[in-house]
Amino acid sequence: MAATKTQKIIIDTDPGQDDAVAILLALGSPQELEVIGITTVAGNVPLELTTRNARMVCELAGRPDIAIYAGCDRPLAHTLVTAEHVHGKTGLDGPTLPEPTMPVQDKHAVDFIIETLRTEPSGTVTLCPLGPLTNIATALQRAPDISDRIKEIVLMGGAYFEVGNITPAAEFNIYVDPEAAEIVFKCGAPVTVMPLDVTHKALVTKPRNDAFRALGTKAGVATAQMTDFFERFDKEKYGSEGAPLHDPCVTAYLIKPDLFTGRNINVEIETQSDLTRGMTVADWWGVTDRGPNATFMGDIDADGFFALITERLATL
Repeated sequence: MAATKTQKIIIDTDPGQDDAVAILLALGSPQELEVIGITTVAGNVPLELTTRNARMVCELAGRPDIAIYAGCDRPLAHTLVTAEHVHGKTGLDGPTLPEPTMPVQDKHAVDFIIETLRTEPSGTVTLCPLGPLTNIATALQRAPDISDRIKEIVLMGGAYFEVGNITPAAEFNIYVDPEAAEIVFKCGAPVTVMPLDVTHKALVTKPRNDAFRALGTKAGVATAQMTDFFERFDKEKYGSEGAPLHDPCVTAYLIKPDLFTGRNINVEIETQSDLTRGMTVADWWGVTDRGPNATFMGDIDADGFFALITERLATL
């Protein structure tokens, strides 16, 4: 098999236990992914905590060298909605991790995204948003020239068949900043979406959690503790056998795209309606004449996905 070319990625994130696992998976996969920076955004918890959590996760992975940039502390047009009810007060409840000591860069996340896309060769940097799309949209608004230079935007957000998890109609990341999502989906760069339709099939069952814990490493045990924590909320809500591991679908896709199947379709974001604000209206059946603007994933090889995460966590 030919050696895979390492892909340059920026992870844009609001950690969150599942964000943490997505970051650990990326840092455990240096052959496939080069994390050239991590940008933080307000989402699951306020910006100060998402930035702290990103630093803690990098230190947990033994990578205090990763450059972390704090970004937007509120959505483009609305007040911030957070998800402490899912992720706990800190956003990373579960394990007891040491207070981080690595620095946060002086540069704002949006400036870092713009400068990186302008200086790296065009079509070589993939953006991996795991939270609300505020930073990415702000960068696109300020520097429209970067949209042609993005290799791909692979994001966790939205839903079609699973509909919503924060309102009856909307998934959390899109709901928090639908105006930002609309900008991203209309920007013209290739967009790949990991919606709830996929992530709700990636359930951390007890055997899968036991496999993380059995690694016996700091990263393995902390991952088991994190997934244990937010599992309580989702098991109660969905009556499922485990919690969905949403965000690692993004980094797993970049490492092993054949774990996922989907369709290239049109996706519109509802920003006007009070009832369905933040809904991702995905034309899965091709019933409109709106042109495709996103690859919307529909299925995942969950066993392969968890095997990959366990294998890469073992290397940290």
